Amino acid sequence: MLDEATRPRGPQRPDEPVPPAGRHGQRTLLAIHGHLRAELDRVIGAVEAVAAGEIDAGAARAVVHDSTMARNYRMTGSFCAQYCRFVEGHHSIEDAYLFPSLEVGDPALAPVLRRLSEEHVVIHDVLVRIDELLVGVVRDGSGAGALAEQVRALRALRTALTSHLDYEEEELLGPIGHLQLLV
Repeated sequence: MLDEATRPRGPQRPDEPVPPAGRHGQRTLLAIHGHLRAELDRVIGAVEAVAAGEIDAGAARAVVHDSTMARNYRMTGSFCAQYCRFVEGHHSIEDAYLFPSLEVGDPALAPVLRRLSEEHVVIHDVLVRIDELLVGVVRDGSGAGALAEQVRALRALRTALTSHLDYEEEELLGPIGHLQLLV
């Protein structure tokens, strides 16, 4: 889904010191990414349990809606109304504020930042598809084929999102620290 081999790389400056404000920005980005990973694992576990016949699709949606983000927002709606909203908010903030600040501080990062923004679009499309599949399973009582497609889509999301977050961390933690950007 994401062609890792074609990803541009930014300059590496491992010897530059990272001041406390920079370390704070780095820790914040890592905490947000850790939260995204944990919530996705929770959702995948619920859908895999449905596919295995351990719980029904309605119970899986309840797990999703009882996720940390859903408890915080107390919203109704679909998977995307919870997880997608958080991921999109995170990506929108990066695209609108973090990435331009990084590019001003280090113009050599421009190709990396463009690529990360392109990956945001790919991940959004996958999130929308997953939500459509899960809503269909709940609404129509779709069978094993729909569940198998849901599990495949979620596993593809896990692969893509993990790859994207890892790439972002590899390329941006150093510059965030050196430039002392707050995330």
